[in-house]
Amino acid sequence: MTNARRSGGGRLGAAALSGALACAAAGAASAQTEADFRSCLAGLQRAAKAAGVSASTWREHTAGLQPDMGVVARLDDQPEFRVPIWDYLAALVDDERVADGRRMLAEHRETLAGVARRFGVDAETVVAVWGVESDYGRSFGRTPLVQSLGTLSCFGRRQAFFRGELFAALRIVQGGHLQAQQLVGSWAGAFGHTQFMPSTYERLAVDFDGDGRRDLVSTIPDALASTAHFLQKAGWRSAEPWGFEARLPAGFDLRGEGRRTKRPLSEWTSRGLRRADGSPLASGGLVPATPAGLLAPAGPQGPAFLVLRNFDALFSYNAAESYGLAIAHLSDRLRGGGEFATPWPTDDPGLSRAERRELQTLLIARGHDIGEVDGRLGERSRAAIRAEQQRLGHDANGRAGRRLLQALRAG
Repeated sequence: MTNARRSGGGRLGAAALSGALACAAAGAASAQTEADFRSCLAGLQRAAKAAGVSASTWREHTAGLQPDMGVVARLDDQPEFRVPIWDYLAALVDDERVADGRRMLAEHRETLAGVARRFGVDAETVVAVWGVESDYGRSFGRTPLVQSLGTLSCFGRRQAFFRGELFAALRIVQGGHLQAQQLVGSWAGAFGHTQFMPSTYERLAVDFDGDGRRDLVSTIPDALASTAHFLQKAGWRSAEPWGFEARLPAGFDLRGEGRRTKRPLSEWTSRGLRRADGSPLASGGLVPATPAGLLAPAGPQGPAFLVLRNFDALFSYNAAESYGLAIAHLSDRLRGGGEFATPWPTDDPGLSRAERRELQTLLIARGHDIGEVDGRLGERSRAAIRAEQQRLGHDANGRAGRRLLQALRAG
């Protein structure tokens, strides 16, 4: 999603804490909460008018609007920050998503070529964003944007930010660009194939198919071109990669290093770094003066990456380094690349979506009522996982890992 923090859409799904908090918070939408919400909306009408939302548009779309307190609970429960990175990437960059992405590259080859010519962003990167954001259009999210943004405008953190997005959403509808019923997406307000926030839509959405409408919901060419336009404006450099996996020398000190601490590749070379395959850092069209930051999201024992300016552009799409790495890694896989050369420092790796579905099937076979087998581990799945972990003598933390899957297979 662009320019806001969120989980949802085609992401990992709400975790146990998120689900529990959301249910509790939704139940707490008391008469007082509703009264506070109505009062808040009434107080926002003048600001909405100043932001270009007509009185009739405001009345039509806020009359009878009910608060959704579940979205407030999710503000502090985002997978990019709480999920181990090996779990996060295992579900976002799995063989299914790679195979589907390659089909999308073939199916939309002409459109993607035109997008690359116009905006200078390669097809694999654009398709990687599409895959991570909505699973190639399969999952936009189910939350009505006016309701979620209205709630977040009145409750929780960052109310000023969400008010701006609410006004933008209403301007989009008012201008006839999209119907209100099309503005359904993530809990934090992102919508469409590549999950644009309303204000980002206003600034950067593109009518690529020339039909006079900027439709990121039902028109794939518009969505792909708009994504490339976003990355172009974020500083994408067509002649450079996002970065690459690097090999650290023994005992390397990571203190003070990070995405923002850019050093020339020549300096990294002098400090003993090489590409993961052993080749020089300044190769593949890069020169020794190219600035790069060092990411080691799991510490010195896990994979390390030298990231360039294009990684910063990916980061700006959704401000989390784990998210940027998911896009970067998926784009490399779509180009024919493989897994990281250095494994994650864990003896219990994360599960792909196919493995999550298998785990759910095994839980059902053991008598657990978890609902649909869909690979999305909601509260019922996690409660069943905790029960099985306790039975097996594992740490009953509700996490779905390879160790539990193998134990249930054996059982």
